[in-house]
Amino acid sequence: MPFGTAGGPIDSLARIYGEKLQQRWGQAIVVETKPGASGIIAADFVAKAPADGYTVMMTLPLTHVNNAILQAKLPYDPIKSFSPLSMLAVGGPMLVVRANAPFNTLKDLVDHARKKGSLSYGTWGNGSSAHLFGELLAQQSGTQLVHAAYKSEAAAHIDLFGELLDFAWANPATARAQTQGGKMKVLGVAGTRRVSTMPQISTFSEQGFKGFDLDSWIGMYAPANLPVDLQNTWVTALREITAMPDVQAKLISFGFEPLGNTPQQFMEVFKADFPRVSELIKAAGV
Repeated sequence: MPFGTAGGPIDSLARIYGEKLQQRWGQAIVVETKPGASGIIAADFVAKAPADGYTVMMTLPLTHVNNAILQAKLPYDPIKSFSPLSMLAVGGPMLVVRANAPFNTLKDLVDHARKKGSLSYGTWGNGSSAHLFGELLAQQSGTQLVHAAYKSEAAAHIDLFGELLDFAWANPATARAQTQGGKMKVLGVAGTRRVSTMPQISTFSEQGFKGFDLDSWIGMYAPANLPVDLQNTWVTALREITAMPDVQAKLISFGFEPLGNTPQQFMEVFKADFPRVSELIKAAGV
């Protein structure tokens, strides 16, 4: 199960689903992370794999939506090179700072950027939702925010804690754990809703910043031309696993809303995301 990763939760979820699939099918499931190049390496690997049901990809919108809009040429086609299986869950990233940072709200951050002249921030890849949101924040606030791309959010957080970055982005599970550990503060959450595990954190929209109401998602793909019977086998398994109480609890703990839709519903959301992300890219000036 190779997949593009945005950090710990994707890896953890892949292993959880892998374990459930192994129990279901009685066959070993291998989880292999392939970070780097904004997920292009992982997506290309799966796109070129045999369509025999043995290779699938757990990924975020970056590989199939953002990259398709931002990159002039990809080694794969986000639609023609894959068979969609299921969108497992939806959610949004959080803007985080060190616990001792001199700001507690997005307005505080913007005011600090204006006084300092510029701030730096880290994300898990060029063109990722976090990168686009960071650029949009810079444009809306009229501040200079310098972006640094990393292979994972964990790598960005190392530099954040090392005071090489002024702020970063994190998935809700990481943000919650680091906040409870006294190392991090969360200033706001992008997307359409607050996170149930951290309901005290307001959204960008609630804090007066518009255009950040675009949800991220976790999806599963197989190579293109997967036989219908194999696709149905995968879709049924993924939807039933997503509906399991322990899996739903894990998804919620990571800050995602469980979904588990059909390939057709997956494609509807996918196609709807394209114009929204295009607008965000234009607004962010990326």
